Amino acid sequence: MNANQYRWLEFTLIFVSLPLLGFFLRAYLANWLIPALIILMAVCGMLLLSDPHFKRFRLTSLGQFSAVKRRLFSFFFLGALFSGMFYGIMNQENWFSLPRNSFNDWLMLLLLYPILSVMPQELIFRTYFFHRYKRIMPSKTVRIIVSASVFALAHIVYANVLAVLLAFLGGLLFSYTYAQSRSTFVCVIEHSLWGLWMFTLGLGDALDAGAF
Repeated sequence: MNANQYRWLEFTLIFVSLPLLGFFLRAYLANWLIPALIILMAVCGMLLLSDPHFKRFRLTSLGQFSAVKRRLFSFFFLGALFSGMFYGIMNQENWFSLPRNSFNDWLMLLLLYPILSVMPQELIFRTYFFHRYKRIMPSKTVRIIVSASVFALAHIVYANVLAVLLAFLGGLLFSYTYAQSRSTFVCVIEHSLWGLWMFTLGLGDALDAGAF
């Protein structure tokens, strides 16, 4: 097996087989998703740090933040404004339900979500993916689309069509940001903004309600 074949096999096992296995075992994984995500992040991080071709500064630096900051914040502001108005009209009962009904849980989410969820996801699906599979997916556009697709596939464990769709759209956005900024930290900022806004808005209840 040559290097390219090995990477295709690794890609299939991590980004296709694991999500499908998680979907079929989802009834037993409710309390294990975050630990599993952190373990996978540790494995991917170890492989990255052991690779002499990986530029470690991509993990913590702002990279080309200046090239994306205007688009990042303006797009988030417009998206948050539109989604807030639309969701308020369509589902007023659940509008901002988390901070209204469970303020302490909301504060805990603000603190822990970027660390325990966003950071592992961005390291795995952006930093690791873009570096590890550049050889077998030399086109940056292809990597953006495939990264978004496997990011969406990973969300099938929630057995929710809306979660998969939002993950694909978010994956396109975050992957494009990584391709421009080359910074894990910048993607963590953007992903955290969108994720925390969606949970704050009340979409967490909608995701719990709508299954496949």
